[in-house]
Amino acid sequence: MKKVILSSILMLALSVSFVSCREAADKAKDATEAAADAAGDAADAAKEAGSDAMDAAGDAVDATKDAAGNAVDAAGNAVDSAKDAAGNAVDAAKGAATDVKDAAGDAVDSAKDAATDLKNKVKQ
Repeated sequence: MKKVILSSILMLALSVSFVSCREAADKAKDATEAAADAAGDAADAAKEAGSDAMDAAGDAVDATKDAAGNAVDAAGNAVDSAKDAAGNAVDAAKGAATDVKDAAGDAVDSAKDAATDLKNKVKQ
């Protein structure tokens, strides 16, 4: 009878251990599937982040290109303004020189006339 009881206990222990191993295998399978899903989600997130980074970089390049173009245009306008201002200054200087020349000529003529008048008065 002892053998029968010991055999029964042994059979019960073996069946519990088989059930326990099956549950462990199922849990391991579930954990593996969860890890695969998490890895897939991480890959998708990384892909999306990379795409967003590329879009941001493209936008930054476009903005830099626009800013550079605007700076070149502003520099060109500044050069044109400086050129116009220099031309106006030259014209003003020429006008002033002409005015000085005319005034000097008038002064010489007045001096001649005064000298002639003085000479005529002296002769009389």
